[in-house]
Amino acid sequence: MSFSILSACPVALILLVAGPILADDFAWPKKTYTYKTVDETKIQADFYRPDDQVIRPLVVWIHGGALIIGHRDSIPGHIREFCQKEGFACLTIDYRLAPEVKLRAIIEDLRDAFRWIRASAGNELRINPDKIAVVGGSAGGYLTLMTGIVVKPAPTVLVSYYGYGDVDGDWYKRHSQHYRTTVPLVAEALARAAVGKEVLTGTDNKNPAHQGRSSYYLYLRQNGLWTEEVTGFDPNTQKEQLDPYCPVRQISSSYPPTLLIHGTADTDVPYELSVDMDRALTQHNIPHELFTVPNGNHGLSRRNTTADPAVIDNAHARAAEFIRAALTK
Repeated sequence: MSFSILSACPVALILLVAGPILADDFAWPKKTYTYKTVDETKIQADFYRPDDQVIRPLVVWIHGGALIIGHRDSIPGHIREFCQKEGFACLTIDYRLAPEVKLRAIIEDLRDAFRWIRASAGNELRINPDKIAVVGGSAGGYLTLMTGIVVKPAPTVLVSYYGYGDVDGDWYKRHSQHYRTTVPLVAEALARAAVGKEVLTGTDNKNPAHQGRSSYYLYLRQNGLWTEEVTGFDPNTQKEQLDPYCPVRQISSSYPPTLLIHGTADTDVPYELSVDMDRALTQHNIPHELFTVPNGNHGLSRRNTTADPAVIDNAHARAAEFIRAALTK
């Protein structure tokens, strides 16, 4: 069913990472694991839980950043506080970033992260592998929706904040008027100079590569090149190659219960992308909700928006209730 409650900032690097760097504020100890190594690239996850032997449900956070930037540290405060209040373990994952690798490799990392979680559930992590919630924002919301397709067994429940169910819609393969009119046009030479070197698994504001890669993202959006550069496929001639990476076209009766949260004034990921997912989930009778934030921007920031702050708070509260109900029944 759908549930509705009755601007984006022009600086792309603010939009691309959902929330400030807050992982260090966890009251619980952190342990960093390398869940996968490809050649010499270590792909890591941070794990938080009380130092005890209790078997706990798990919340997995997947960061955003257009699959180009972002870092596992960028877990929002409301997710961190929820896990601590409920006593749920929390895991945040990195993955290899585009364009140095393409979407196929990113999805392989996603799948392998959950294989590692399940293999490590008993002795190392002490979590219940049958009680896993996945939460992500923007590109992390997209990857959250993809876990319902590629992770077997599927997670217990999904929460996608301003995510998307396709990677080949007009919003990504055509020029973005928003990014062409609200920020200066990025020169191709400048954009390409920022990428194409070593494979990265995370960037944040402390990383010198972060700003350049944000400019690269702007260049892609301004010129309608994101899909081709991130996936390696031409969305106009190779649609069938992109179908497996579009959860809106891959939903089956076994898809997990899902909560979609999206603002109507999102100028980075159009609100209609969550509406499309809502429609597809309804067609397949998947338990789900669409929580609409009128005038909400990308990231549901309280800055540069006319959205009601109380409604934003209600969205986070609904996410907490949705996860709690699934992991405690």
